[in-house]
This record gives sequence, structure tokens and C-alpha cells, in this order.
Amino acid sequence: MVMFPRPYQSTLLCAALSLPLTLAAETQRLEPLTVTAPRLERPWLDTPAALSVLEREDLEQARQGLQLDESLVRIPGVTAQNRYNFAQDLRVSMRGFGARSAFGIRGVKLLVDGIPETTTDGQSQVDAIDLTALERIEVIRGPSSVLHGNATGGVLDITTRSGPPETFLQPRLEAGSDGYRRIGAQAGGQAEALAWHVSGWDFAMDGYRDHSVAEKRLLHSRLDWDLAAGHRLTALATFLDAPRTDDPGALTATEVAMDRRMANPNALRFDAGQSVTQERLGLVYRGDLSEGEQMQARVFHTWRNFDNRLPFGPAIGARDGMVSYDRVFYGAGVQYTRENHLGSLPGRMTLGLDLERQQDDRRRFQNLQGVRGDLTFEQRETAEAAGVFVQQEVDLTERLQTTLGLRRDRVRFAVDDQFLNDGDDSGSRTFQETSQYVGLSYAWHPQHRIYGAFGTAFETPTFTEYANPAGGGFNPAIKPQQARNLELGFKGFAGALQYDLAVFRVDVRDELVPYELEGDGRTYYENAGRTRRQGLEAGLSWFASPQWTFTGAWTYSDFTFREFEVNDVDLAGRELPAIPRQQLFLEAAWRPGRDYYILDMLALDRQYADNANTERVSGTAIFNARAGWVFRQDGWDVETFVAVNNLFDQGYFANIRPNAAFGRYYEPAPGRNFFVGLHVTRR
Repeated sequence: MVMFPRPYQSTLLCAALSLPLTLAAETQRLEPLTVTAPRLERPWLDTPAALSVLEREDLEQARQGLQLDESLVRIPGVTAQNRYNFAQDLRVSMRGFGARSAFGIRGVKLLVDGIPETTTDGQSQVDAIDLTALERIEVIRGPSSVLHGNATGGVLDITTRSGPPETFLQPRLEAGSDGYRRIGAQAGGQAEALAWHVSGWDFAMDGYRDHSVAEKRLLHSRLDWDLAAGHRLTALATFLDAPRTDDPGALTATEVAMDRRMANPNALRFDAGQSVTQERLGLVYRGDLSEGEQMQARVFHTWRNFDNRLPFGPAIGARDGMVSYDRVFYGAGVQYTRENHLGSLPGRMTLGLDLERQQDDRRRFQNLQGVRGDLTFEQRETAEAAGVFVQQEVDLTERLQTTLGLRRDRVRFAVDDQFLNDGDDSGSRTFQETSQYVGLSYAWHPQHRIYGAFGTAFETPTFTEYANPAGGGFNPAIKPQQARNLELGFKGFAGALQYDLAVFRVDVRDELVPYELEGDGRTYYENAGRTRRQGLEAGLSWFASPQWTFTGAWTYSDFTFREFEVNDVDLAGRELPAIPRQQLFLEAAWRPGRDYYILDMLALDRQYADNANTERVSGTAIFNARAGWVFRQDGWDVETFVAVNNLFDQGYFANIRPNAAFGRYYEPAPGRNFFVGLHVTRR
């Protein structure tokens, strides 16, 4: 078990604070960093929030591109699980928000090229994001932005590549352990006012565990058109076809000890898995209306067809076990920013409006051991959201800035029950929520900032979390959770060093918590009374020389229930499950010219698998190594690379399913595994 004793914690904290002073004499200087995740461009230093940025170099260079966690582990305060079970999708948590998710991402607002990937009810999937064509990721941790609405964990803003000035074509071949194989190509370029980029690939993997086969094909395209000076229109189109993703399910500790590769017996019996197709179209406009005035606007439309076979059915007493839905998700948004003055104080104001609608035609059937049986459930689920926001930045002095934000959201959920054999469970629920934000940033030195922030946020249950143990319709016992965030941070540049440090406390009322019923197999949700999250996040990047870069990210999490009773058992003081107490990431990268050699380590402290903290999961440390070589001649670039994951063959878990029935908490991760690749670029 990996533990970080108190003296080590103090050492890390002192190092985070002292490195800027010891390295201030470095001659290598870092360029200013501009971010857009708060939905308006501003310097990273001047943003009073825990904000991190990943550039293309952090996102590629022999990364396998299975899930986003391969890059997100570099960010303090972010935990990701479930890289290898494509039927359940990636689970990302920020400051513990999202760890409860049975599948996909919860509690985090996810944007891709300015288009929301998070649906109106608050659920996100990343299976339709092209991880091989990422340009940049910006992450806001915690409820620190009123500009994004229904989420308490933070914001994940992804940008894909645009066409470069030089036209190129790049075929790609990759292969590795557990039957991993991917063949694809990218192309892009510019022609007068147009820039274009297209990426497509075919992916397949047999998987480390039994019943883990995954097949997926994806095509992503982006077209940028410069209409006039300062005006740009971006068109986006993404098509996903994932005809087969098997779900091996979770195991008990006894089953793990018997065979880490085995599948849950019911996953085999009922052929658990899913198939998905998705199409997404979007248009984004950005323009300078005049000096000091900017406008952004977006429209988008997403279609998603989903079929899922769950690991239960009538053979074990469950009423249904197959779920399918046809989804239509669309919306529009606009925001206007202008420089202004409050009295004699200069500032900048942003106004915006978001409109979204989601409609799911959902059906459930009996799972007759992998064969679709009778219809048992049918309803149309509709979620509509409208949000209006205003944010005002004010320069109080040359060194002191403040940011004030206010947002009002209206979210309406409706269910039209179309399966009336068991009664009519139609109904609706409407929530009107207000979010506030106040931030201060003080420049005690031109390259260093101290900031403080207070923010509130809300998070509604999704349609999946509204599942009613008594039948269809809404679970009347659950409601949205509310979060209040208080944060103090330090960030800056010292010569060749970039650092950020954040101390925070988040109090949550009515936290949504998952549980399972024995003999049912489905995940349901309830509200805990109150929870408290306290923690420290430290990030360091040291550009020691043009060839050497060292990166570190440390997270300390003290997340507990404050008021929560289950079956007359008081769980106050127990830790929230599926969240490591501490997490440490370290990376050393040597890049002599175009080649690269990278070694990284992720250490996870112990965590618990259940609310009562009776099932303790030991910590571990996983090492990975990557190396790549690039040869260039006569307009050709040939990149070959090799990577080894889990270098020392540690037995750890890719995912912990919190509060799972029958003690089936564990999804084992692969042992030592490798992959190789060849990318050939013609310019």
C-alpha cells in the first residue's frame, strides 16, 4: 500500500513553495499562457481559479489514446478510472465530484471545440471524442465558474486540431498487447481563408479480461473559415460507430484472487455489453465586433443510438436487462464581451445565454441470456435548460483584480410513460437555480499571483440517476445537490518553473450517492445529507533545459460525510468512496531534437469501496515508459515509437465500483503491456 506520511506531505508543500525562490535565477523564461476555458480569453495568471492547461506535447508522443485519463493524470485534483472497460466509459472526478458515476462522466461540464458534450441532464460520454487529434485541454477544478451551469465538479474544455499552414497526409498504424490494433489517417492544410483537418480510424482490442472485446470507428472533421479580419466560423462534424463493446463486469475480492482475467459470471451469462452510433454537427462563430467588443455564438445537433445488455435478467429475478434509447440533443448559445468602466475603474463585462434540449426515447426489454425478450418499459424523457449569466471583471488597482459572476438556470425534466401495463408514471420536475462567484487576484510580483475565490454550483440528477426502485417515472426521493466552494491559491512563473497551489473547502448539501439492490443489479441513487471536501492541490513544471522537462502533481483529499444515515447506521465522518486519499504524478521527459524519452509514475493512496468504509482498497504505484524517434527527409516525417504501461507489472484496479451489491467492487487492470506505432507524414 502506498502511503505518504506527514513529514513527506510537509516536504512536498515546502518544495512547492520554495522552488519558485530557488529557481528564480534561471535564465530560461516561459511565454505567457492564455486560456479560454472560462469562455473568454484571459491570461492564465489573472484567472482566479484552479486552472490547468495541457498542450499537444502533453497529449500525444506515444500515448495510446484509449481514454482521456492518459493525459489528465498530470493535473492535480483530477482522478480518472475505467480506461479499459469501454462499455462503461471513462469516469473522471474533480475534487471527488464524478466518482459516484456508474458509467461515463458526472459532475463535470465537458466541451469540445466550444460544443457541449455534456447533455442537458448532466451526463457526459467521451467515446465520440477523437483522442488522436487533440490540440489542447483546459481544466477548471471545482465550482469556480458561473458561465457553465449544471455541474459541481468543474469544467473540461477540449480543443481539436485545426489545419496547419503546410498541407499534410499522415497514415497511422499501431498495435500492442491484448489484441490492440488501430489503423487510421489524418490530413489537413490551409487554402486562402480556409483551414481544414480530418481524422479517421478503425480501432479494435480483445482486452485483458475475458469478455472485453471492443470495436470502434470514428471520423472527425473541422473546418475553419476566416470570414473577415477578426471573424471566424468553425464547422465541426463527428461520426462514431461502436458496434461491439463487451462488459466483463466487476469481481469480488475472492474472484480477483482466483483469476484477475475472469469476467463476472453474469456478464458472460447475459452477454453484457453495448453498441453505439453517434453523429454530431456544430457551428461556432467568434468575432471582434469592434475594438474591445467580442461575440461568440454556437449551434449544435447530436444524434445518439444506444443499445445495452446488462448482466441480469429474469433468470435471476430481474424484470429487465436490456436498455436502448434514441437520443436527440441540440442547442444554441451566445455571449457578448466588452471592455467597460465602473466609475473610473477599467474592466470587462460578459453576458451570455445558453439554450439546450435533450429527448431520449428509452425502452427496456427482458434479457434472455443475451437475447432480447419482451418489452417491459417505454417512456420518452425530455430535459430542457435555459441559462443566463453575467460576469464582470474589475481592475481595482494595477495589481488587484476582482471577478464577480451571477448565473440563473431553469432545468425542466419530463417523462411521458408509454408503457401503461403497470400504470401511468408520467410526470415532470422543474428546478430554478442561482449560482454566484466572487474572485480576487493580487499580483504581488509581475510573474506571481495569489487569489481567493468563493463560488456556488448545483447539479441535477440525470435521467439514469432518477431511476425509480419502485418502477418507472421519477424517483421522488432525490433532488439536486448544492455545492459551496471556498478556495485560496498561488500560481506563477519563476524562471524555468511554472507552479500552482490551491487549498480548498467544498460543502455539499444533498450529495447524490449510488447504491445497488441485491437481486436487482441496477444502480440507484439517494441524497446524503451533507458532505465536506477539504484538500490541497500542487502542480509543478520545471523546464530544466531545452531537452529536459520535469512535471509533478500532488493531491491530498479529505472528503467525508457530515450528515448521512443508511439503515439507521450513522456514517458521519466516513470517507467518500472511490477517491484516493492522496495521488502523486511524476514525469521526467528528455526530448533531444525531435526524439523523446519519457518515464512517468502515478501513485495512488488507499481508498474505500463503500460508504461505510468497511472495504479498504490498498494503494499502488504504476510506472510507464515511452520512447519515440522521428526521421525527416525530402518532405517525409517517419515517427516510430514504443511504450510500456505498468512497467513493474503491478496488480491494481482500473476501476472501483462504489457500493456495488455482493461485494463486486473490482475491475482489475492489465499487468505489464506494450504497444508500438508508426506514423508517416507527407508534407
